[in-house]
Amino acid sequence: MNFNDDEPIVANQDDSGEKPTSFVAGKTQARIFKKTKAPLEESKFKVMLELTGAGYSNIRPGVDLVTVLDVSSSMAGEKLAKLKIAMQFVIKKLSPIDRLSVVTFATNSTRLCPLRQITETSQAEIEKMVNALVADGWTNITAGLETGLKVLNDRNLTTERVVGIMLMSDGDQNTGGDASDVPAGNVPVHTFGFGTDQDPRVLRAIADNSNGGTFSDVQNNLSIAFSQCLAGLLTVAVQDLKLTVTRVKDESIIQKVSAGNYPQSMDASSVAISFGDLYHKEVRKVLVDLLLPAVSIQRDADVLHITYTYSTGGKLFEANPLIVMVTRIGSSEEPEREEVKIEENRLGTAQKMKDARIMADDKKLDDAQNKIVEAKNSLEGAVDDSNLLIEMLKSELQQLFELMKSQIIYEKQGRPFALSSETSHDRQRFAARGDVEKLRLFATPLMDKYLEQAKSFNEDPSKPLPTVEEDVKQELAADPLSDIFGALRYYIQMAVHAFKSIENILEYILSRRRRIK
Repeated sequence: MNFNDDEPIVANQDDSGEKPTSFVAGKTQARIFKKTKAPLEESKFKVMLELTGAGYSNIRPGVDLVTVLDVSSSMAGEKLAKLKIAMQFVIKKLSPIDRLSVVTFATNSTRLCPLRQITETSQAEIEKMVNALVADGWTNITAGLETGLKVLNDRNLTTERVVGIMLMSDGDQNTGGDASDVPAGNVPVHTFGFGTDQDPRVLRAIADNSNGGTFSDVQNNLSIAFSQCLAGLLTVAVQDLKLTVTRVKDESIIQKVSAGNYPQSMDASSVAISFGDLYHKEVRKVLVDLLLPAVSIQRDADVLHITYTYSTGGKLFEANPLIVMVTRIGSSEEPEREEVKIEENRLGTAQKMKDARIMADDKKLDDAQNKIVEAKNSLEGAVDDSNLLIEMLKSELQQLFELMKSQIIYEKQGRPFALSSETSHDRQRFAARGDVEKLRLFATPLMDKYLEQAKSFNEDPSKPLPTVEEDVKQELAADPLSDIFGALRYYIQMAVHAFKSIENILEYILSRRRRIK
C-alpha cells in the first residue's frame, strides 16, 4: 500500500499576500573559543566551536509530523487517558502550515489518518479519532515504526518541510521482530518510554538510528514530554547542518573531534559532522583536539580552517571559512578558556554516567554509585560552581544516584533515566527525564514556555491554548530584529576575519623585509 495521499497545503486568505523577506545568512551563529598562544615545542591545543540556531522569524517551514502510538493492552486505563490528553496538546499547537498523521500499533499497526493539513475541521476529526482509541493486543513496535516511516517516505509534498516521528511505547516489544534494526534514514525519530515497564534499550536504539532523534523517559507526565519535542520541531532554524574542520598542512594535526554521536566522515586532513536540523537557540559544541608540531621561531600560525553549510527556505547556504590562528611563542602559561573547561567537564560527566550505567547493568550497583560520586567530586572546584550547566549536571548525577539504590529501582527507573541522559548528551538536545522542571539541559526558550503551557493544559484540557502563531509573535516581540541581526552579525564576523587575514599578511611582509635588511 502506498501512502501518497498526503493532503496539500491550502493557503488561507490571510496567507495569500506577499511573504516578508527572510535572510538566508546568519541562521546559524558560529563562535570560536581557544587560547591565543601556544609554545614553540610540540604541544596539544584545543579549539571549541559553538554553533547556535539564530534568526527566528515569522516564516518557518511547515512540519510533517507522524505520531506512532502504542495501544497494546498494557496501555489500558490511566496511561491511555494521559496519552489522549498529550495528543490533544499536540493537535491544538499545530497550525495550518503543519500536517499530522496518527499511526497506532498493538499486534499490528494502523494508520488512522494520512498527513492532514491542520485546520479547525481536521483538528476536530483527529481529536475524535484519538479519543476513540482503545487498548488491546501485543506490542509490535516494528510495525508501528515502519508504518510511520512509510507515511513520510511516500509523501507527494516534500519541499521545504520539517519531518519528525514521535513514537511512544510503554512495554517490551513482544511480537514483530526487533525495532532497533529498522533503518530510519534521514527522519529524526523521537521516542518516549512511558512508565516503568518500557523497554528503554530498544527505544534508545531507535532514536540513535535516526539523525537527531532523542529518547525521553516519561514516568508520569506525557503531555510535558510531548510538548518539549514539539517545541523543537516548530522552531527549526536550519536543516542539513554540516560542519567541516580542516587542519593546516605543517601547522597542525587533528587528533580527535568530539561532537556526540552525530555521523562523522573524515579524510587525511579534515573531519565533517552532519548535524541535521538545528532548533532556534539550540547549541552544538564541537571540541577539536589538535597536535601542533614544534617550530623554531616565534610567529603567528593558522592551525584550523572551519566551514559549515545548511539549508533554509529551500536554499543552500555555505558560510565563508573561519580561520583559527595561534601565536607560537617561547613559552605560554595562558590558562584554558573557561568555556572549553566547562564543555570538557560535561563530556567527562556524561562518560562517567555511561560507565555507571554499564556497571549497574552488570548488577554492580556499589561500583556504579561510586562512579557517580566520582563524577560529582570531579565537578567540585573544577570550574565556576555557579555555572548553570554545572549545577544541572550535579542535579542529574544526584537523580541518577538515587535511582541506583536497589536493583529493582534501577531496572524500572534508573536504566531509562540513564539511557535518556546518554542520548541527550550525545545529541546536545533536550530529552525529558527525571525532574523535568529542574533538569533543563539543552532546553530552548520555547521549550521552557511549552513546559508551562503543558502543565496548565494537563490540569485543565478544556482551557484554551495559545496558538503557535501567538507563540511566534511573543518571541518576535521580545527580539523583533533577530532575523536581521543574525545576518548582520554574520557579515560583521566575516569582515573581522578578513581584516585579521589582511593584518597577518602585512605582518608577514614586514617581517620578511626586516630579515632582508
